[in-house]
Amino acid sequence: MSRRRVVITGVGAVTPLGVGADVLLRRWVAGESGIADGEGACRDFVAGDHLSKKEIRRADRFAHFAMTAGDEALAQAGWADELPYAAERISCVLATGIGGLGSLEAQHDLLRDEGPRAVSPLSVPLFMPNAGAGTLSMRYGLRGQSFSVASACAAGSHAIGVATRMIQHGDADAVLTGGGEATLTPLARASFVAAGALSPSGISRPFDSRRDGFVMGEGAGILLLEEAEAAAARGATVLGEVLGYGSTSDAYHLTAPEPEGRHAAEAIRIALRDAGRTAEQVDYVNAHGTSTPLNDASETTAIKLALGEQVARATPVSSLKSSIGHLLGAAGAVEAIATLGAMRERVLPPTLGLEQPDPALDLDFVPLTARPLEPKAERPIALSNSFGFGGHNVVLCLEGVAAA
Repeated sequence: MSRRRVVITGVGAVTPLGVGADVLLRRWVAGESGIADGEGACRDFVAGDHLSKKEIRRADRFAHFAMTAGDEALAQAGWADELPYAAERISCVLATGIGGLGSLEAQHDLLRDEGPRAVSPLSVPLFMPNAGAGTLSMRYGLRGQSFSVASACAAGSHAIGVATRMIQHGDADAVLTGGGEATLTPLARASFVAAGALSPSGISRPFDSRRDGFVMGEGAGILLLEEAEAAAARGATVLGEVLGYGSTSDAYHLTAPEPEGRHAAEAIRIALRDAGRTAEQVDYVNAHGTSTPLNDASETTAIKLALGEQVARATPVSSLKSSIGHLLGAAGAVEAIATLGAMRERVLPPTLGLEQPDPALDLDFVPLTARPLEPKAERPIALSNSFGFGGHNVVLCLEGVAAA
């Protein structure tokens, strides 16, 4: 049996650049930053503008983001009124790196300061990592498989990859997937500072010689994936296609990447083989690009290993984290959405803050200013990289379409 094709028919995003997937791409391409005071907070997001008081009370902030982005994705796909497939054939796979950490900290404070009676009976449902997936499946009546993926900063891309496999192999006809994260909390800040991972300067400048750590962000990205023939039969507008998915593990260190980038490179190779594409066909790479000294160096090496030195040097690479910070478990999903938008609009978004290139990192990182994307074929091909604490490596190979 031939493998079923997987297309993307709806996307939604809540990020430090604003509410909406179009806002995300437009402001990034314009060179705007959502980072202020050293963090990428979703300052334009007001939960009450999108959700009821009951929905707000019964879900953590990371789920608030996911519900809002989910509403946008389903509306774009034309699912706002009714489900086009049997509910049992629609699944939900939502990633998060940490889950409802804000709720966990708040309830712990109540326990410490006011005693057990002050703790909400909703505490565990608020902070459990699978709460986002459960909330979305209930919100839209999706009765297929529903679960969370947690693989740190690779989780969002892992979720998309798992969702793709489910459709390819007939376990679902459609999957609502992506990631949500809201960890701008005292405990997360203190932990990352203690680990030496956060930028002391509060500036995200991937691949720059002055990079000194990542900047924390928050938000969500949601994608609706459908089996291609079913989507065509209902007249859906296709935004892109998931061609390939590759995943490996470094098995090296809990927080540091493997310095030579060998296993990250293998994830890129696997994604390309899975897609049936070659390195020469890649038009753009959306880098993990965290602005940490170790990640940016090892990722540069990995891209060269996987694509070959000559092809790698000729392939544009840029990092969305330079504009919004690092959204942890939501990063891969938001970056996949931005990558799709960039291919649709035929634009190469910039790596912000890249003013003093590191001479050891010698790829085309699209510094400071966006450029036109000139694809090698009618439909551009892009890679979206995600690498997480724990040594998780995930790469998605995406095919774009032209704007209508």
